[in-house]
Amino acid sequence: MNTRYTTHCKLTDLLDAADSLRETRHQLHRNPELSFRESATAELVATRLESWGWTVTRHVGGHGVVGTLRTGDGKRSVAIRADMDALPIVEESGKPWASCVPGVMHACGHDGHTTMLLGAAQQLAKTRNFSGTVHLVFQPAEEAGKDSGAQQMIDDGLFRRFPCESIFGMHNHPGLPTGTFLFGAGPFMSASDTAKITIRGRGGHAARPHLAVDPVVIAGSLIMALQTVVSRNIDPTQTAIVTIGTVHAGTAANVIPESATLELSIRSFDEGVRAKLEQRIGELVHAQVMSYGGSVEIEYERGYPVVVNSAAETEFARQVAEELVGPQRVVFPFGPVTGSEDFAYYLQHKPGCFLRLGNGEHSPMVHNAKYDFDDANLTVGAAYWTRLVERFLG
Repeated sequence: MNTRYTTHCKLTDLLDAADSLRETRHQLHRNPELSFRESATAELVATRLESWGWTVTRHVGGHGVVGTLRTGDGKRSVAIRADMDALPIVEESGKPWASCVPGVMHACGHDGHTTMLLGAAQQLAKTRNFSGTVHLVFQPAEEAGKDSGAQQMIDDGLFRRFPCESIFGMHNHPGLPTGTFLFGAGPFMSASDTAKITIRGRGGHAARPHLAVDPVVIAGSLIMALQTVVSRNIDPTQTAIVTIGTVHAGTAANVIPESATLELSIRSFDEGVRAKLEQRIGELVHAQVMSYGGSVEIEYERGYPVVVNSAAETEFARQVAEELVGPQRVVFPFGPVTGSEDFAYYLQHKPGCFLRLGNGEHSPMVHNAKYDFDDANLTVGAAYWTRLVERFLG
């Protein structure tokens, strides 16, 4: 522990780093990389960490990077994770630092998440105001939806190679004031499953529908019937969502097509509810389609599980936030949040907390072409992660 620093990190300690953090974030934003392609981002992260004296391990579960710093004789260890990948969206933010890569942009703020953790890395290496081991996990492919970066890093021995007691992560949250910390214990973000329904009828002439089995009519009926799964099969005190995101059928107005497809997004916070949704969607779809004389195939795929924050780590993380920004800028309890996150896989192995950080009341929503991370959060997030490590390994 560095005896020059007798207090934990404050917001003012990162003010001198504001310009360099902003430059880093804008560099990442101009050069976004999709899931499983984050090679340049990973190299930037690794090079910066090495320049500050961190021990760096590259290619953990693909393009994942882990930075390790040990100070003093403390036996405790902690991990903090940031995600690095971008989305296949054409940017419309109009910012001077907008994406230079056609059809790809940081529409979820992972450029900001990565930069905040880099800011903490530089500050921790400078002050070394802790005793123990900290692992910074820079993860690829959070947006992948399946076989994600978290899964691949865990499969590559993340927790065996970089042991830790607890793990923490953060995501920005449009709609609430910048710099506001949001916490929830227990189920915090939803499980996310998908279903692709292929309805097969019998094609024919639009003028002779009695000689066909119209999959479009079946699909229309099914769209309405699926809305009853939540309203009539799930306990009203539970949260569940069934959204039909795509419907595709036909190529001409005067042709009854052979098939129609629907794609569903299914969200839940309870394993029993999750199983009930899968069961009832399957039963309803088969019965509805057969009643019209069609046949159906369902490809039901379970995605990210529920993010379940452990109580002790959430309370600790909340206390750190209140110390840093004051209780008036901390919301607890907050949620549940109906988005999903592959941070859930880490929490199946280690206790921890995934928290949210307000990105501005008027910020466009994430995954929107006009979204941009609020640079005012860079020093806030960097100071928060620094203080959390100092308190955890104090």
